[in-house]
Amino acid sequence: MTSDTQAAIRAFLDDRADDQVRFLAELVKVPSDNPPGDCAGHAERTAELLEELGFTVERHAVPAESCRAHGMIGATNLVVRHRFGDGPTAALNAHGDVVPPGEGWTTDPYGAEIRDGMMYGRGVAVSKSDFATFTYALLALQSLASPPAGTVELHLTYDEEAGGEIGPKRLLDNGTSRPDYVICPGFSYNVVIAHNGCLHLAVEVRGKSAHAAMPDTGHDALEAATKILSALYESRAALGATSSNVSGIGSPSLVIGLIEGGINTNVVPDKVTFRLDRRMIPEEDAAAVEAELRATIAAAADLPGITCTVSQVMLARPFAPVEGTDRLAEIVAGHAARVMGEAVPVEGVPLYADARHYAAAGIPTVMYGAGPHTLLEANGHRADERVGLADLRKATEVVALSVLDLLRGPESG
Repeated sequence: MTSDTQAAIRAFLDDRADDQVRFLAELVKVPSDNPPGDCAGHAERTAELLEELGFTVERHAVPAESCRAHGMIGATNLVVRHRFGDGPTAALNAHGDVVPPGEGWTTDPYGAEIRDGMMYGRGVAVSKSDFATFTYALLALQSLASPPAGTVELHLTYDEEAGGEIGPKRLLDNGTSRPDYVICPGFSYNVVIAHNGCLHLAVEVRGKSAHAAMPDTGHDALEAATKILSALYESRAALGATSSNVSGIGSPSLVIGLIEGGINTNVVPDKVTFRLDRRMIPEEDAAAVEAELRATIAAAADLPGITCTVSQVMLARPFAPVEGTDRLAEIVAGHAARVMGEAVPVEGVPLYADARHYAAAGIPTVMYGAGPHTLLEANGHRADERVGLADLRKATEVVALSVLDLLRGPESG
C-alpha cells in the first residue's frame, strides 16, 4: 500500500468526520432496546440513512415466529454489498440492538449529546459506533482512485443481545453471505481473536404450599432452592483454579442473576425459579459444562416432595481462532498500532459476541472497532455509555486500511 493511498483515506475521513458523527447520532436517537427486541424500526431508519449515502440496502426481515422464539418482537437484517472486482469478500458486522438504558444517566440515553469530545447515548459504543465505523470505511474505499479488488459487505444485525441466532447465523445458514474474512465490533486499542462462551440455564424448583402455622404439611421449594444455590456457589469456588491460555480471557465464572418465587409471607413457597449464567473459556466443552451443572443441581434437589426441572435458555459457544485468523489479526493490529499511536495487542475478552458465528463457519474473524481501551471506560451496558469521537475517526481509518490490505492480497502489506 502506498503512502498516497493512506493519505487519500485519511483526507477523505477528515473531510467527512462531521458527517460520520451526525450519522452515528441519528442511529443513537432511535431506540432499539433488546429486550423487548422491537428493532425493525431502527433497521428501517438505518437503511434510509445508508440509502442517502448512495448504498443499495438489502432488507432481510426475520419471520415473526423466529423473532418470538428468541424473545424478540421484530428484527430486520441489513446487507450492503459493494463489488470492486474479482477477489475475496470482507464482511463488516455490527449489531444495532442494545441493552435497555437503566438508571443513573446524566443525559438523555437517546440524545446523542456530545461533551468534551465524547458522544453519550445507549448503544453509542456497543455497537452503533461500528455501524458508523464500517459504513465510512467502505465510503473511504469507494473514494480511492485505485480501489481494491474483491467485495466489501456490511452485515448490520439486531439480535446480539439475544444470542445472534437470527442475525449473523441466519445470514450464514441461509446462504445470504459467505465472506472470506470478517471484522466484528470491538474497541480501538486491542484486536480480539477469542472470547468466552456463555450458557444460560433456567431452574424451576417445585414443592407443596402450606400455611406458615403448619409448615410440616408442605414441601418448602425455597428451602430446596437454597440448597441447590449453595451447591452451585460451592462449585463456583473451584472455577478460579482454571485459566484460559488466551491472554485477556481469565477463568470461567458462574452467576445467579435472577430469582423469584413464593406466594405470600405466611405461605410455604411452592415454587422458586432462578436463572444462572455460566461463562466458559475457549478450552471448555459446552456439553460437558452443562452436564456438570445439571448433575450438581439434581444431587442438591434430591429431597422429599421436591421436583426440579432445568432448561437451557441460551448457549453461546466460545469464539476461538480458525485458520487464517493470524494473518487477519496481524494486518488489523499493525494498522491500529500506527494509527492509534501505541502498541495494540492481539488477545481475548471475557464476554461473548456475534463473532463466534462466523468463526464457527470456518471464517477468519476478529473483533475491532471504535471505543476506548476497556468496556468499563466506555460505560458499556451502564449509564452514560460513551465513545470518543477521535477513536471513532481513527478506528474507521484502521478498518479501511485493513480491508484494503485484505482485498489486495498478501503482497500489498
